[in-house]
Amino acid sequence: MTATTRKDDRLWGGRFESAPDAHFDAFQRSFAFDKRLLPYEIAVDRAWAKALEPIGIFTAYEVQLTLAALDRLAKRVETDPAWVELFGADAEDVHHFVERALVEELGPLGWKLHTGRSRNELVATDFRLFIRDAAKHTQQSLAKLAKALLAQAKTHLGVPMAGMTHMQHAQPILLSHFLLAQAEPLMRDLPRLQSARDSANACPMGSGAIAGNSFNIDREAIARELGFAKITENSLDAVSDRDFALDYLFALSGIAVHLSRIAEDYILFASQEFAYVQLSDEYSTGSSLMPQKKNPDSWELIRGKSGRITAALIALLTTLKGLPTSYQRDLQEDKESLFSAHDQINAMLAVAAGAISTTSFRVERLRQAAENPVLLATEAADYLVLKGVPFRQAHDIVGKVLRAAEQSGKSWIDLPLSELQKISPSFGADFAAGLNVNAAIASKRVAGGTAADSVRAAIADLESRLLNLGART
Repeated sequence: MTATTRKDDRLWGGRFESAPDAHFDAFQRSFAFDKRLLPYEIAVDRAWAKALEPIGIFTAYEVQLTLAALDRLAKRVETDPAWVELFGADAEDVHHFVERALVEELGPLGWKLHTGRSRNELVATDFRLFIRDAAKHTQQSLAKLAKALLAQAKTHLGVPMAGMTHMQHAQPILLSHFLLAQAEPLMRDLPRLQSARDSANACPMGSGAIAGNSFNIDREAIARELGFAKITENSLDAVSDRDFALDYLFALSGIAVHLSRIAEDYILFASQEFAYVQLSDEYSTGSSLMPQKKNPDSWELIRGKSGRITAALIALLTTLKGLPTSYQRDLQEDKESLFSAHDQINAMLAVAAGAISTTSFRVERLRQAAENPVLLATEAADYLVLKGVPFRQAHDIVGKVLRAAEQSGKSWIDLPLSELQKISPSFGADFAAGLNVNAAIASKRVAGGTAADSVRAAIADLESRLLNLGART
C-alpha cells in the first residue's frame, strides 16, 4: 500500500459535477482526529466481511482475501504512524482511509466491502467501541489514584489533624479519615464510568444510513463478533444516538471536579500558612525569579485542566440540543473534544496518583493543629448532654464558656471548675480529664466515623472494593 496520485475517489462523488471548494473540503475532513478510530474501523470491517458471506455478497475466498488485507492494514497502522500520515494526507475520514487502502491492495473487491452499509452506522459503531475501551482505561487510572490514597491512609493511621468546615477549624479527625474522604468520590466515579460502558454496549451495524439493511444481514452475529452485549433497537435512533458519549463525558466531568477539589486541598496544605504537607520535587516546580519558591504546579494544572473536561460535556450537549431526529453532519463534532477530555483526565489521574504517593505529611504540624482547644468545644457540649442537659442548652452553655475565656484571656479548657459551674452546675470534676484530642477522636466509633477502629474498617472495605474492581476490569 503506497501513497500514489489518485483520481477523485470520494465515497459520495457520483452525483456531483464539480469538486468541492478547497477551503470547504479541508473544513469538512475529519481524518486528522478520527484516525484514532482506525483499530475499531478495521475490527468492524472484519465483522462485516464475515457477515457478507452467508447472504451471498462475498464468496469464502473473497472473505479470506479481505480479512488478510485487513490484518496487514491493522499491523501497518500500529507499527508505521508515518505511513498513516502520508497515506491519509488527503483521506476524508477514517472510513475513506480504510476503503482506499483496501482498494489499492484488492482492487474492486475493496469497494465491495461497503455493500449495504453507511458511514453513519460505521462511525456510531466505531465510537461505541472506543468509549467501551476508554471508560475501562479510565476506571483503571481511577483505581490507581484511589490506591495511592489508601496507601497513605494505611501509613498514617493514628495521626490526628484539624478537620475543617467553612475553612475554619471544626473538630479533630484522623488524617487517614481525611484521605479516605478524598478516595470515596473517586469510588463513586467508577459506577458512572461503568454506566457509560454499558450504554455504549449496543451494536448499530445493520442500521444503514437511517432505515436498516436491505440484504438481511445478521445483526446479532456482527454484535457477537465485536463483543457487544446486544444490537440497537431502532435504526434511525442508532445512527444519531450519542447518549453514550454524553454519559462518558458526564463521568469524566465528575472526575475532573473531584480532582480539582483534591488539588485545592494539597495546594492549601502545601502553603506556609498550613504547612501540613511537603510536596516532592518530582511533582513541583520553581520560580524563574524567586529562588526560594517550590510551587505546587502539578496540583494547580490539575485544577486548571478540569475546566477543559466540563467544557467538552457542555460542547456536546450544545451540539445535540437542536438536532432533528436522524443523522446530521453536526455529529462529526462529537469526537474531537471527547478524545481530548479522555486524554487529559487520564494524564490528570496519573499525575495526581504520583503526587499523592510522593507527598510527605508533616505529622507534628498536623498534630499541633489538632490540639487546638477550640476543636474540643463540641466534645464539651456532648459531655453536658450525657449529664442530661438538652443539646440546644448545652450548645448555648459552651458558647458562654468560650466567651468567658476570651474575656479573661485564658484558654477555655484552663478555666477552673468553679468558674465553669457558675455558668452551669452540670460541669463536674471529670470534665477536664476527658477533654483531649485522643478521647474526642475515639468517641466517634460509629461506622464511617473517625475513630481508629472505624477507620481501620473503612480501609479494609476500600481495599476490598478495589480488589473486586480489579477482578471486574
